[in-house]
Amino acid sequence: MQIILIKDLDTLGQKNELVNVRPGYARNYLIPNKIAIEASASNKAVMEQRAKHQQKEEAKLLAEIAAVTSKLKESPVSVTAKTGTSGKIFGAITSIQIARAIRDQKGYEIDRKRISMPEEIKELGSYKVHINFGGAEPVEVDMDVVAEA
Repeated sequence: MQIILIKDLDTLGQKNELVNVRPGYARNYLIPNKIAIEASASNKAVMEQRAKHQQKEEAKLLAEIAAVTSKLKESPVSVTAKTGTSGKIFGAITSIQIARAIRDQKGYEIDRKRISMPEEIKELGSYKVHINFGGAEPVEVDMDVVAEA
């Protein structure tokens, strides 16, 4: 029996995918639990429409990501921190501080969970941080850590 998955299922496939399963599994488990729908002609047409709409949304999202990426790569983001006399930072720079600096300086709200640092930042200087927008590769952004005035 052919079905269209409504939700991702590790053992079967991804959302909006057309899959062959045993009729009892479809009728007794997948369809009643709203994990899948029967693959009728009308449901297939709806699935194709959803796929086209999803492709348009993904293209729009990729264009937005490209615009944000180019803006972030223009100039380094400056993060201020309290320091001691030797230039060491009290504590360490966190992803929250980086997200705030990007919001204040570049005007983009980025979730702190998308920011990763290859090393812990505990001194003044220039660093590279990675921002994962969900694409294939994370975006590398330059960041300067400067002493608070």
